[in-house]
Amino acid sequence: MQIPFVDLVKQYRSLKREIDRAIQNVICDAAFIGGKYVEQFEDSFARYCCAQYCVGVGNGTDAIYIALRALGIGPGDEVITVANSFIATSEAITMTGAKVVFVDCDEHTYNIDVRKIPDAITSRTRAIVPVHLFGQPAAMWEIKKVAAEYGLFIVEDAAQAHGAEIDGQRVGTFGDAACFSFFPGKNLGAYGDAGAIVTNNESLAVKCRMIANHGRIKKYDHEFEGINSRLDGLQASILQVKLAYLDSWIESRRRHAKFYRELLANADLVVPEESLSVKHVYHLFVIRVQNRESVQRLLKDNGISTGVHYPIPLPRLQAYRHLCYDPGAFPLATKYSEEILSLPIYPELRDEEIEYVCDHLLQAVRSCKG
Repeated sequence: MQIPFVDLVKQYRSLKREIDRAIQNVICDAAFIGGKYVEQFEDSFARYCCAQYCVGVGNGTDAIYIALRALGIGPGDEVITVANSFIATSEAITMTGAKVVFVDCDEHTYNIDVRKIPDAITSRTRAIVPVHLFGQPAAMWEIKKVAAEYGLFIVEDAAQAHGAEIDGQRVGTFGDAACFSFFPGKNLGAYGDAGAIVTNNESLAVKCRMIANHGRIKKYDHEFEGINSRLDGLQASILQVKLAYLDSWIESRRRHAKFYRELLANADLVVPEESLSVKHVYHLFVIRVQNRESVQRLLKDNGISTGVHYPIPLPRLQAYRHLCYDPGAFPLATKYSEEILSLPIYPELRDEEIEYVCDHLLQAVRSCKG
């Protein structure tokens, strides 16, 4: 049996008629940049997130950069984020000219450890960028308390958490702004790069839109220098089709996660924990296992594709060597980076495929342990 890590072709086939029609409509209307299809998706996604405004942009990295810049973050400022994320999170902070400051992750959720945030705050700290890693919301109520105490902005990195909730409230509505990626492999994915910023702050939404569109609202009326980062009509039309299915896909992912847990309940590995009062959307199903490389190789030999998200903590990347962090400064992020293994999880995955993955995973764990 061959089990891919994600199967975007299978998803396309299930929606082929709708997707093809949506693409054809954009081409026939020549609505490639801006226009009604982008506006329609922005309105729909804002409503989905229970936010007032949505600004479509070129990708999730740009979304974080634009949101931070719109909040006035720049050279001389510091922005706090978690040590175990994709580099896009920290890269976007640095793009503003600000200094990125890392905090270790929580032992159970892998999200930022809120208890350690105050120790990272200085007189130059302006914002916190919590990441809803793997689809599990960060501890936003506690983060909001810290931000309020120190007068900090919050920009949520929700690139992996479309539709996730805390106490019934959608992520993306806890901070000053939230940023989403629609990279093809995301729970809500385009057929290329795409992203969005959501916010309940009208003036912030306007500023974000201007930054993303060369510093303008009207053609040729540039109030400042911005960048070129716009969601195009083709991607917006594809996302509009997929958005109608997102909640059902999330429920499928949650069922798959539950089934994985049942089958791996007594295994010598660590399965993801889901915090009380949150709705985890399982963009990734990440276990921790000893002898990861050997386990991963045995799974591959049996046709099972897996991933590692992420093998090197951000502070230990060569890109951040100049920050001179102590090698032992982020013990959990470092430890977990050596153990995490992402198993296949996508809505179209079948129960028998999950059983196949778990059977071979259990065999691999026993073999590598022995």
